[in-house]
Amino acid sequence: MKPTSKPQRPFFSSGPCAKRPGWTTAALDGVCAGRSHRSKPGKAKITEALNLSRAVLGLPDDYHIAIMPGSDTGAVEAALWSLLGERGVDVLAWESFGEGWVTDIVKQLKLTDVNVYKAGYGELPDLSKVDCNRDVVFTWNGTTSGVRVPNGDWIAADRQGLTICDATSAAFAMDLPWSKLDVVTYSWQKVLGGEGAHGILILSPRAVQRLESYTPPWPLPKLFRLTAKGKFAAGIFQGDTINTPSMLCVEDYLDALRWAESIGGLPALIQRCDSNFGLIADWVAQSNWAGFLAQAPESRSTTSVCLSVVDPAFQKLSPEEQAAFTKKLAALLDKEGVAYDIGGYRDAPPGLRIWAGATVEADDLRALLPWLDWAYAEAAAA
Repeated sequence: MKPTSKPQRPFFSSGPCAKRPGWTTAALDGVCAGRSHRSKPGKAKITEALNLSRAVLGLPDDYHIAIMPGSDTGAVEAALWSLLGERGVDVLAWESFGEGWVTDIVKQLKLTDVNVYKAGYGELPDLSKVDCNRDVVFTWNGTTSGVRVPNGDWIAADRQGLTICDATSAAFAMDLPWSKLDVVTYSWQKVLGGEGAHGILILSPRAVQRLESYTPPWPLPKLFRLTAKGKFAAGIFQGDTINTPSMLCVEDYLDALRWAESIGGLPALIQRCDSNFGLIADWVAQSNWAGFLAQAPESRSTTSVCLSVVDPAFQKLSPEEQAAFTKKLAALLDKEGVAYDIGGYRDAPPGLRIWAGATVEADDLRALLPWLDWAYAEAAAA
């Protein structure tokens, strides 16, 4: 039967993600509009955003944090172009964005001493093969596959190389072992539901040492330059952004960070993600048609939850028919106004992708789940 209750906020997109509960445009009333980002009040806003990020994430005091242009992608690119080439690289890929970093390293930077460890959607590469005396590039949470690394135990504490971690759908949602991570990136538009276009770059002292001891052989675009005259450009990590940020977006990010602090900080954010995922997991356990794309329970993402159709009748369809079927599922849910933007990523196997991050309310997920069953029955009967 068609459910009668609908989610109050049907926003389950994996990016940009749902705004924090209770958000309205009034959250932007304190924006430093019409002023330079380098003015005293403008820089104060940026500095506050960096300090609050540090506090909520629990960053070590000697780690550096900066706002970067180009969202998470820009932050990762700045790290790859500025740091790689000093030694061999191990790069991991098990979904679309990891594949993008492989392309950058092999085809754009044209590094030759590269080990690429790949796995298909739903799986992880063999982490035991990674040599942490080389530089290591990986995503913590595969947003397009719903697969995450279970922990940082596979990263050597006494490593000689740098670990460069794209954590865009993991930061603020998962417990990141900072002592094992030398470079971490994320975007505001994921777990905290901020606006797009800006990224965050976090560097350990080891990463700073690499910046000052190694100069890449290739030209560096201005937007990627993290040094000045061979020295670490510390000002970038103290609020002097490389280019002009949107002060509206800064204000929105500040609002999200203040909300995070008000509910209990990082532990509360993680708990909200875990609880939301638990609701979906309980539903999947009872479903006769839906399963997780991620095969191993310990590596299932608690934010970008990717679902496959396991119904034998669906498995008999051609790939094109499967893709059309899951698109119809998402379209039915969109038309009913119960779930927006939950189709699987374009390069991923056909399925659904539901964001379960900290800004999503549990009651909205509870209301959504019966609609998934209804939509599947409707699509199957058509």
